[in-house]
Amino acid sequence: MPSHNPRLAVLPARTGPRDRPTLLLTGGSGVLGRALIDELSPDFDLLCLRRNTPLRDPRVRELRGDLVAPRLGLSPLAWHELALEVDVVLHSAAETNWRTPPEDITRTNLRGADSMLDLAARADAPMYLVSTAFVANTPTEEDHRRFPGAAAYLDSKARAEQLHREAGVPGAIVRPSVVMGDSGTGRIAGEQGLTRTIGSMMLGQVPVLPGAPEARIDMVPQDYVARAVGDLVRGRVGSGEYWLTAGKQAIELGEFADVCADVAVRHGLPRPERPRLIPVEAVHRLLLPLLEGTSLPSAVRKRLQYYAELLLVFQRELPFDTSLGDPDCGARPTHADIRTALANNAENWAVANAALLSRHRATAAAPAEVAS
Repeated sequence: MPSHNPRLAVLPARTGPRDRPTLLLTGGSGVLGRALIDELSPDFDLLCLRRNTPLRDPRVRELRGDLVAPRLGLSPLAWHELALEVDVVLHSAAETNWRTPPEDITRTNLRGADSMLDLAARADAPMYLVSTAFVANTPTEEDHRRFPGAAAYLDSKARAEQLHREAGVPGAIVRPSVVMGDSGTGRIAGEQGLTRTIGSMMLGQVPVLPGAPEARIDMVPQDYVARAVGDLVRGRVGSGEYWLTAGKQAIELGEFADVCADVAVRHGLPRPERPRLIPVEAVHRLLLPLLEGTSLPSAVRKRLQYYAELLLVFQRELPFDTSLGDPDCGARPTHADIRTALANNAENWAVANAALLSRHRATAAAPAEVAS
C-alpha cells in the first residue's frame, strides 16, 4: 500500500476521555477481536488497525493500514505520530484462511508481527502477541504436502513467537486454543471451523470423524479468552507465555457429538447418528490415500479432507497445560462450563440457521408422509 496515500496520512482524532491509555489493536474484526473490544473498551482508548472493511463500532477509532506494508502503509508523519500516541500494542490479526497460498500466510503473519514489534519498540510500549496453543503441533513433511495451508499457519505462528522473544520488547505471548462463541449466548462474530463443524454435526452430515472416542477437543469460549488477555494487559504483565486453554477440562470428541445431537433434537431434527470415529493413525495411513483416488462424491470427499486437516491442528499433543485462573490471567472454566458453552454455541447456530433447519425437518418428514 503506497505510503503517500492521503487516506493513510493522518491519525483519527481522539474523541474519548484523555485519561485512558491508548491501545492499538489489530484483528478487531475477527472472532476474538470483537470479544477483545468488548473486554478492553471500558479501560482503554481503542485504536483499531484495519485494512479494508470498517468495523463501524462507536467504541473504537479506526486506522486504515496494511500489516505487510512498510510502516503499515502510513506516511512517515502518521507513523511517527502513531508511535507517540500508542501506550499498548495488542496484535491479534493473522491470516487464518488455510486455502490461502502458504507463502502468503507466512508473509502476512511474519511481516505483521515484525511491523507491530517495530512500532512497539518505537512507542516504548509493551506488545501482547496472540498466537495459538497449537504451535505445540509441529507439522511434518507429510503434513506440509497434504495440508500446506494449515502447516504454513502453524509454522508462521511459531516463528512470530520467536520474533517476539528475540525483539526484547516487553509484553507477553498468549496461546488460545479453539475460540468458541460466547459462553452464555453462544454468539460469535463470524463463522469459523468449529462453527461449521457444529452445524454439520447437527445436520447429520458427518458420518466419520478422525480420532478416538476419548480424543479431546480443546476449546475455550471467547469471553474467557478475552478476559484473560484483558487481565494480562491491565496487570501490565511484562513477560511470559500463557496458555489460554481448557487443558484437562477439555471435552471428548464423542461428548462433542452427543451435545450437538441433543441440541438438534431440541430443534425438531432427527437425532444424528454418532459419527464413526477413525483412529488417528488410520487417518494418514488409510483414509487420506483413499480420498486421493476415491470415487466418493466431491462434497463428501472435501468434507472428510477438511476434518482431517482440522485433526492436524486441533487434536494433537493434548491435553495442554493451561494458565487460565493463574494471577492476572482470567478464570479457569470447568468441564461443565465448556459443555454448557458448547450447547449454547449450538443453540445459537440453530437460531441463526432456522431456515436451513426447517428445510431439513421437511426433508426428514417427507418419507413418512408418503408412506402414510
